[in-house]
Amino acid sequence: MDEHNQNQMNGGPQPSAPVLESTSRNSQKPPKRRGGFISGFIGVGIGALLVWFIMQGESNTKEQLQTNSAEQKTDVMPTNRVSLDVTSDVTDIVEKVVDSVVGVTNLKTDSDPWSPVETTRETGSGSGVIYKKQGDKAYVVTNHHVVEGAQELEITFDDGSKTAGKIIGSDMWTDLAVIEIDAKLVKTVIDFGDSDALKRGETVIAIGNPLGLGFSGSVTVGVVSGKDRSIPIDFDENGTVDWFADVLQTDAAINPGNSGGALINLGGQLIGINSMKISEATVEGIGLAIPVNLATPIIDQLEKQGKVNRPTMGVTLLDLRSIPAQQQREMLKLPTNVTDGVIINEVMINSPAELAGVKQYDVIVEMDGEKIEDMVSLRKHLYTSKEVGDTMQMKVYRDGQLLEIEMVLKDGNSF
Repeated sequence: MDEHNQNQMNGGPQPSAPVLESTSRNSQKPPKRRGGFISGFIGVGIGALLVWFIMQGESNTKEQLQTNSAEQKTDVMPTNRVSLDVTSDVTDIVEKVVDSVVGVTNLKTDSDPWSPVETTRETGSGSGVIYKKQGDKAYVVTNHHVVEGAQELEITFDDGSKTAGKIIGSDMWTDLAVIEIDAKLVKTVIDFGDSDALKRGETVIAIGNPLGLGFSGSVTVGVVSGKDRSIPIDFDENGTVDWFADVLQTDAAINPGNSGGALINLGGQLIGINSMKISEATVEGIGLAIPVNLATPIIDQLEKQGKVNRPTMGVTLLDLRSIPAQQQREMLKLPTNVTDGVIINEVMINSPAELAGVKQYDVIVEMDGEKIEDMVSLRKHLYTSKEVGDTMQMKVYRDGQLLEIEMVLKDGNSF
């Protein structure tokens, strides 16, 4: 019996080979189990990280939502209304003096020949300052141009109450006027300060009614920009300067309706009467006021006399510059070096000039040692340096000769 059959008869093949194979396979399984463990461990770690990132993202999202919610709540927070009682030097001063500043309205009555009814209309308005209360009367200072030509005046107080005004006196040269009113409604009067003591850069306050009563009691604040400014004025608008006004310069806003209003210092004292504003397109922030030290003697005369008594020589005048050079040499016989002065064109009868021996065509070149160049400088010397009854020394050229003349000045309305 061959070997194959013998094996079959003995119960089949021996398991030695399969056992060896099984043993071989089993010997390879443990490494596979170790690799799965590591992979599982890594997987668990990655899963844990993913969970952590997810949880962190959710946490950030919650925080962001909470932040946005807080911001939204902040955006819709209700506004609290707070009332503050703000006071300063300016507010205290304004409260102190505002009742002494009034509106001045220039009224005119029109009559219609076809109707028995007369109508009153406003022809202009400005401001004024109550400076005196005496008995049942009070007095307001304002500008001449505010009351010029008025048939009636209406005075408006800061609280809106009104009373009639009466012009006591007015002066064109200084642009000042005094009005009398009933004292019943007057609560306070303003104090005068010292305009000579002002310093450049010093704070000042302007109070008045710019653009009419609709802006009554307006307050503007600025500084003293300059002192002793001389501004040329042409009263008759003929292109020739008639006068140089001495004024204060400030950058406090002063508009047309402010004319006649108060310029005050931080002591609440009146240091200027607002008078005009340079309105050229190229000029900004220049307001002008009449210094109170110059205004006071004029106010006193207007209140007591209704006019300003000024010294006069009793002559009519011409500027030497208006005469051709040939006539200056041939008719007036002036030296070639004399180019400035004022010519006596006419001497009035019984005038100070006639009594002093002044002749027609005398050329005035000096008064009291001060050079006279034209009628403006002559007028300024007479009206600011001399008073009625004063003696004046004058130098004139007559027929080419320099003479000295002394005269006593009298009251009058001309030169």
